[in-house]
Amino acid sequence: MDEDLASFLRALEGERGVSPHTLAAYRRDVSRLIQFVRTLGVSTWGEVTTPVARRYVAHLDRRYARAAVARQLSALRTLFRYLYREGKVSRNPFTLVSAPKQPRRLPKFLTPAEITAVLGAPDPQTPLGLRDRALLEVLYATGLRVGELVTLPLRDVVPSDELRVLGKGRRERIVLMGGAAREALRRYIATARPALVRGRDPGMLFLNARGGSLTDRGVRFIVDRHIRAAAFGRRISPHVLRHTFATHLLDGGADLRSVQELLGHANLATTQIYTHVSRDWLKRVHDKAHPRA
Repeated sequence: MDEDLASFLRALEGERGVSPHTLAAYRRDVSRLIQFVRTLGVSTWGEVTTPVARRYVAHLDRRYARAAVARQLSALRTLFRYLYREGKVSRNPFTLVSAPKQPRRLPKFLTPAEITAVLGAPDPQTPLGLRDRALLEVLYATGLRVGELVTLPLRDVVPSDELRVLGKGRRERIVLMGGAAREALRRYIATARPALVRGRDPGMLFLNARGGSLTDRGVRFIVDRHIRAAAFGRRISPHVLRHTFATHLLDGGADLRSVQELLGHANLATTQIYTHVSRDWLKRVHDKAHPRA
């Protein structure tokens, strides 16, 4: 089973171009399943039946949030589709297993005043402060996912208002930056980044304090630190900056299709969730479309 997991991960990396972060999540999800079924005396994939699959999902439901269970179930369905294709199993035991129903949660976002406080939190007198300011400005200006941000090569960043990004499923898209993000990035690249390099330059745009490539975890730590410095008294993930980007675009008059393109969503339905948090956008649509508005 362990050898098949390794083959599965190689296939994901080669065929679908998943990010290292996503690959690590698949590894954890499948490893948890292997560990569980072995306690039942199961030693081959063919022995993982639908009743075993249901028992495992019930086991997950007692330990994880519903969103986490749904994500793991999706990963396991993908695994068994691969195993079926490779002739390792005759059916997918997770096909008939339903994920626990999730309550609808609207995206969290920051107000314009809050995002201004966060962007002003880093110390501009230090290399790390300049890096953090550039990082926060780019996240807010572009709506990049953290995985996209940390894999940006320095060579692809040119003095313009555009960044070329390789997103989910190796889909390439152009993201735009305003003047504030461009200036923060210019200052970081010109003065702060050279001060962070230690020995061989790894070539990524954003570096950590030791001169290596910044990781997803490092970005989360940076965002959390500056959120706390802005005295909000709550933990906010970097993804909230992506939500804020989308919400502020809609509030400013952007149409849904344009926001979909900028976010890199394959499906418009994914983008539509932001219409429920953008009251300004909904009001404009209502005022424009309703005959008695």
